[in-house]
Amino acid sequence: MAVTDKAISAIKNMIIDGELKPGDRLPPEKQLSERIGVSRNSLREAVKALSVIQVLSVRQGDGTYVTSLEPELLIEALGFVLDLHQDAEVLHIMEVRRLLEPTAVEKACDHLEEADYQYLEGLMAPLGPDSPVGELVEADIAFHHHINAHCGNAYLSSLLDGFASATARARLWRGLTEGSSVGRTLEEHYRIINAMRAGRSDLAKVYAAAHVAGVEAWVIQGAHTGTKSQPDSPAAEG
Repeated sequence: MAVTDKAISAIKNMIIDGELKPGDRLPPEKQLSERIGVSRNSLREAVKALSVIQVLSVRQGDGTYVTSLEPELLIEALGFVLDLHQDAEVLHIMEVRRLLEPTAVEKACDHLEEADYQYLEGLMAPLGPDSPVGELVEADIAFHHHINAHCGNAYLSSLLDGFASATARARLWRGLTEGSSVGRTLEEHYRIINAMRAGRSDLAKVYAAAHVAGVEAWVIQGAHTGTKSQPDSPAAEG
């Protein structure tokens, strides 16, 4: 094991064991490096790496602290990585989203109330088949975020938020190249809402899977026909 990796592992274990809790300050550098058995330079590299993934926060003149370790904070690093992915990899991201999001929709059924359904319907109400695709994408992201945020699993919700951002460009390009995409998306959204409101989590899960699969199928088709999402386009429905 590389020396820096040894330091990273040691700090991670201190957090896992509860010796260091969210908001705690790390011991002084000299003391911690001697305890771990690494040089101070190696410890600094470890701290730098853990800071990048939001596990630690370095405060100049004050010391190094464990962050809140909240899921949305820790998964920011994943979102950054997803943003760097090129179009050829969007299909893989879409596949993961198709596997995870229906489960989030199913789990959210137990946590949504009538006010939530009214909010979701309110997002769709101003839109119609002739609405600009950009407005649909904005409402679509808010639609899925609200449902996923109620799935009862903060890590799953945060992961799906990252996937939504990473696939937004492909979804917008689909909306621009398929004239019926706006109307179809609205129908699919209302189908999901109605199933959830009726307490049919099983149907809502199926509808959500079909909804996401539609964009995935378009990406697959585009990969074979040369009409896939364009690199410089913004993000359509799904």
